[in-house]
Amino acid sequence: MANTESPNTDATRRYPRVKAPEGSLVGWQVGIKRSVSRPEDIALGGIFIRTPDPPPERSLVKLILSTGNVEVRARGVVRRVAPRQGMGIEFTSMNQDDRGRLNGLLRPLLERQRTKTERPA
Repeated sequence: MANTESPNTDATRRYPRVKAPEGSLVGWQVGIKRSVSRPEDIALGGIFIRTPDPPPERSLVKLILSTGNVEVRARGVVRRVAPRQGMGIEFTSMNQDDRGRLNGLLRPLLERQRTKTERPA
C-alpha cells in the first residue's frame, strides 16, 4: 500500500525545499514509461512531481529538470506516492556539474523564501 503520509516535516528534512519556479518541467522515466510533468517543490535532496499516475514506491527514476535555461539530470528513487497527485523522489545520483546547476538554481529561491519568512507580519 502506498504511503500518503509525509514522514518528514520541514524541521527533520536534510535540505530545505522551495516551490518550483513557474514554467518548470520534469521529464522522467521509470523502466520504459516516459512522461513529462510539473514539479511542485525542489530541494537538493529531491523533488515532488505532479502526476496523476505515479509509479510505485521504490521505483528507480531517471529525470531531467528543466527550468528557464537551466537543465539538471539526475537519478532517483520514488520515496512517497500520493495517488492521483504525484510522487516524492529522492535524488540518488547526480554528476558534479548537474549538482552545481541545481545549487545555482536553488540558492536565490531559498534566499527569497528565507527573506519572506523573516519579514514581520
